[in-house]
Parts: sequence; structure tokens; C-alpha cells
Amino acid sequence: MAILGGLLGNASPIDEAEVRDELGKLLGEGEQVLRGYKLVRDLIVLTDRRMLLVDKQGITGRKTEYRSVPYRSITNFSVETAGHFDLDADLKIWVSGIADPIIKKFSRGADVYEMQALLARCVAK
Repeated sequence: MAILGGLLGNASPIDEAEVRDELGKLLGEGEQVLRGYKLVRDLIVLTDRRMLLVDKQGITGRKTEYRSVPYRSITNFSVETAGHFDLDADLKIWVSGIADPIIKKFSRGADVYEMQALLARCVAK
């Protein structure tokens, strides 16, 4: 089911070592990875300083967009839980200066509440 969830675009947790391998050159000095989630090729990473969204584009995935969202620019966020027939939960994040929210899907096995709690803690700083 994890493979199917990945193919459908649902996030699943990944370990810090994998995040560091992928993003080591983008992390600032002393920046700590709090949690990472992986889609098929994309990543959502929460650090102690910001949220990083990695979007691999095209068929080969060689072109990659790295979006850094400082916690101070997150205006609000919401969690829409999975229902009986839904296979996923949605995390919606509104960023100042952008009208539409950033929407990320989490598979039923991924803990969207953990990410929401981390966001709440980081945004409140």
C-alpha cells in the first residue's frame, strides 16, 4: 500500500539521514532537520528554521525546484483528516503573498498530526 500511496502522491515519513543526503548542501550551518516526508520524487522537510519543499520536475527529475518557506511567512494551516473512504489526509498551508494554499497529501499511515504539531511549534516561535 505504501507504493500505491507514493504513486498517488501521498507523503510518507523518511529518516533524517536520507534528508541530509538529499539536501545537505541546502541546509544552513547548524540547521537541524526535524522531520521529512517523501512523495514519489518530492520531499517536504521541516527544519528548526524553515519548511523546505523539493519538487523534482520532468520525466527524468533532473530539474528540481527547492522552495524555502520561513515559518514567519506561514499565516495559517489546516488538517483535513481521512474519512472512511478516503485514503489520505490533507495538510493545507497558507503563505503570505500567495493566494492559494500549498496542499500536501499524507497517506493513512503517515502521521499528519505530527507534522501539524511541529508546524504549530515552529510557527509560534
